Amino acid sequence: MTDFALGPMARAAGYRLRGYDSIGSTNSEAIEAATAGDLGGIWFAARQQTAGRGRRGRQWESPHGNLAATLLIVPEADPTLAATLGFVAGVSLNRALSAILPGGLVKIGIDGADALEGKSRIALKWPNDVLADGAKLAGILLEASKLPDGRHAIAIGFGVNVVAAPEGLPYPATSLADLGVSLSAEDVFEALGDAWVETFGLWNDGRGIGDVLKHWRASAAGIGAPVAVNQNGDVLRGIFETIDDAGRLIVRAEDNRRIAITAGDVHFGATASARS
Repeated sequence: MTDFALGPMARAAGYRLRGYDSIGSTNSEAIEAATAGDLGGIWFAARQQTAGRGRRGRQWESPHGNLAATLLIVPEADPTLAATLGFVAGVSLNRALSAILPGGLVKIGIDGADALEGKSRIALKWPNDVLADGAKLAGILLEASKLPDGRHAIAIGFGVNVVAAPEGLPYPATSLADLGVSLSAEDVFEALGDAWVETFGLWNDGRGIGDVLKHWRASAAGIGAPVAVNQNGDVLRGIFETIDDAGRLIVRAEDNRRIAITAGDVHFGATASARS
């Protein structure tokens, strides 16, 4: 048994929960549930993953005490809008952290002033990470499975470094404990479940993605700064201008072209200026 629990908003919205101390992969568990006929609206949460994965099949290490959580949903929205659920997830996690972390660590809103001026220590990184002081604090992974009736089940996975950050990574990583914050995986999960209800309602089956993106931009890392985007070995450098209404990264390239990016590994600051 675990101490994971749904918050009041998630319970009122009818979400269900399966909690684990340790599991192979919460995303895999969600996809298996969908294949077995579950119609969604269920969370899978664990203190540890032993076979977690990130984008592009990369391993996602999850030491015991961190949060691994996946929400299974079967949205009625057009499948082409499903990818924008990653922004719903990012805004939800940012809101959850805002609700439980000390003031000054995280900024939410739609003006984005603090985030753009570097006053907010926690920020969203396109397309699916949360940074703290420039180091990776959390990641989000969306996976889809087509159902027999033609709809798509979406597994929305969250990995949050609560008590420890993985070691030996090719990029800096941090944890809430490293930030001097003493919280449990259960604390973070309860806040996340309630924040999801609010943000998913704003998304409104894709009709409100513009409003979600306003909130995402307000907490985005790196807008207006140098950026490098690695796309399968090809590196584009320029200035990160914005996220457009389709959720694409807009880069003002060194030759002054505005280029829309749909996928790639993003690097800011000194890393963006380095030649690989």
